[in-house]
Amino acid sequence: MKSIVTLILSIILLSACDSTKVYENFADFDEGFWHQDSVVSFSFTIEDASQPYHLKAQFRNAQTYPYHNMYYRYTLKDANDSVLSEEQKQIFLFDPKTGEPHGSGLGDLFDNSQIVLENYTFSNSGNYSVDMKQFMRLDTLPSLLSVGWRVERVQ
Repeated sequence: MKSIVTLILSIILLSACDSTKVYENFADFDEGFWHQDSVVSFSFTIEDASQPYHLKAQFRNAQTYPYHNMYYRYTLKDANDSVLSEEQKQIFLFDPKTGEPHGSGLGDLFDNSQIVLENYTFSNSGNYSVDMKQFMRLDTLPSLLSVGWRVERVQ
């Protein structure tokens, strides 16, 4: 429990110093499982459509995650529910040869981030949403504690 509190406080402190962040949010899985039929949704607002952004998927997993990688699908939509981008992606949470965890970690918890859309320019200012779904061959994907979405200005 102490390591979880320390991790959360570290994330809060690091994100407070981040001037590029436009949006960042996590959805926690209380049971530690990402169910195959569970769609995680995030909504955010873009105020300046004239500049490019990096859009990132974020994952928090335990050391006990049973695979080295994970497949997921994201769908980016505008305020009218029009699909702007949709793709299946793969992220490596552990080194496939050594089993060493990727990302930053504290104790047995690790945070990984992956740029999904790099230098992306929105056509208009306004509200947007993204849906994320795990795309593994399991009904429940164990040892995934949360999934997040981040939008940041390109510097």
